[in-house]
Amino acid sequence: MAEVFYSHAVRDALREEMQRDESVFILGEDIIHGGAFGITKGMAEEFGTDRIRNTPVAEEVIVGSAIGAALLGSRPIVEIMFMDFCFLALDQLLNHGAKYRYMYGDSVTVPMVLRTPAGARRGYGPTHSQSLDTIFMSIPGVKVAVPSNAYDAKGLLKTAIRDNNPVVFIENKTLYGRRGEVPDEAYTVPFGEARVVREGEDCTVVATGQLVEDALKSAQVLSNEGIDIEVVDPRTLNPLDMDTICESVSKTAHLVVAEEGHLTGGVGAEIGMRVVEECFYDLDGPVRRVAAKDVPVPCSEPLEQYVIPGAADIIRAVQEAMVED
Repeated sequence: MAEVFYSHAVRDALREEMQRDESVFILGEDIIHGGAFGITKGMAEEFGTDRIRNTPVAEEVIVGSAIGAALLGSRPIVEIMFMDFCFLALDQLLNHGAKYRYMYGDSVTVPMVLRTPAGARRGYGPTHSQSLDTIFMSIPGVKVAVPSNAYDAKGLLKTAIRDNNPVVFIENKTLYGRRGEVPDEAYTVPFGEARVVREGEDCTVVATGQLVEDALKSAQVLSNEGIDIEVVDPRTLNPLDMDTICESVSKTAHLVVAEEGHLTGGVGAEIGMRVVEECFYDLDGPVRRVAAKDVPVPCSEPLEQYVIPGAADIIRAVQEAMVED
């Protein structure tokens, strides 16, 4: 398998699905020139401006137009330049796209993908650095994918484009420059199937996005202390593979959940509570959460590093969980 940049894996998935299905098209701000991170660069020349469509700076209009196109038989892919801007389109997604299949049954489908870069660590400041995964995870009718590597980015995006429901596809922007092995042959990654990235015996760390990489770094440090952690990547937050998570917890008897979103009401709160509900008696200690502090993300690099969690925070959480055993 070739090593491919995460960003190129996303682009390859878009290109291959557009080649496979003429009903697929992309719309968003400046995407003819590649968008904010160059993902769609060169695609207008290949597919034409009917299928790579620049839009006004109006996120509600972009998503509303995509929902309408999906209802009429197309498979639109929306690029929202930064995840922070998704709030401008939340009415269209939450009150319309997410509910049509529930309201009208088999008479309609809404095969729309909303791609958006999320996360901090670049000094972009409070309105360009947020991880709002938990907002979309809480919307019934919307599927949520959070690929942490190039292989999953390509495979999950293909699955998202072929799905007949709205999918929010979250790309952590710090991962765009990471390389990973991607097969030459066609493949997809199914929704709702978590991946055990590293097997271990002492503590389960469920991590999403960039924090998967940090969890693996933590495992190397903790192994020197005789602590063997198991790292689980959910891959999708809705559907969420609780079977794999609980199976891991039943083996290790400890749980740490790591995310880049804010602590209060976050993904870690949801996963942690579900573990308590579904496999409480397998736990030998309290669930620990690793997340961003409950403040806006600063521009200053030292302050951003203080607010955003990393490997050191995961190590500390695991150590605390093991001490309390």
